[in-house]
Amino acid sequence: MKNKMMKMVALMLALVLALGCLAGCNSSSTKAKVIDLALSSEEYAFAVAKDDAEFLAKVNQFLDEIKDNGKFDEICNNYFGDGEPKKFESAELDENADQLVVATSTGFEPFEMVENGMYYGVDMEIAYYLAEALGLELVIQDMDFDAVVNSVQSGICDIGMAGLSVTPAREKVVTFTDSYYNASQVVIVPEDDTTFDACTTGEEVAEILAGLDASTKIGCQGGTTGELYIKGDADYEFDGLAAEAASYKYVALAITAMQQGQVKYVIADNGPAKAITAKMNG
Repeated sequence: MKNKMMKMVALMLALVLALGCLAGCNSSSTKAKVIDLALSSEEYAFAVAKDDAEFLAKVNQFLDEIKDNGKFDEICNNYFGDGEPKKFESAELDENADQLVVATSTGFEPFEMVENGMYYGVDMEIAYYLAEALGLELVIQDMDFDAVVNSVQSGICDIGMAGLSVTPAREKVVTFTDSYYNASQVVIVPEDDTTFDACTTGEEVAEILAGLDASTKIGCQGGTTGELYIKGDADYEFDGLAAEAASYKYVALAITAMQQGQVKYVIADNGPAKAITAKMNG
């Protein structure tokens, strides 16, 4: 009985060591890196209803003010520098109250995030101070990215603040405020992937991507410019790739799929790509 028990203990220890080794071996190989060479150039802005010129003017005036008084730089420093992010709760939607109802889609670091019911991010802080400047109670409506523009167009929400790129297609249904951030698409790859290491320009990265065939899957967040880059889009003058677009609700889910070998690469906006990759790498 004693020998049998010792054998069982030995087997269990061997199993634990094997699992530990497996976890250790996987931890480094599952990290990701961003190829920081731009595939596109675009601008972020906030979306408001087509017929709400008065509200549009107020938002643009507010943006001018926070850019002039340094508040915008302070907000950006909270996420791109050494500042402290501001976290806050959303008020409950009440049609009888004076509220600013914001459509967003969290999980898009560093622009919109939520943790334990507390919202934060570049867009979310701007929303907080916009509501304060307008004397309104702030309500955050968190939804799928694809629904943000439609919620503004239909009047469900007052403004869309979700890392929205200005495109002709979106301009047909909403009006955009002045731009507040310049963005670009980049590729995220496994840390040990050397495919793009010799590239020095976005054009060289694009050429490699264009050479991939339909057997290759590239991850992206559904409804974003990254998805359009893969599928092709006339507004952006994207030719599209032969590779298959694998769309996920969040960029982080697309990166996780890449780490698990379900997709080869991920294409996403540069700011979120860097923030989310750094967080996931620990």
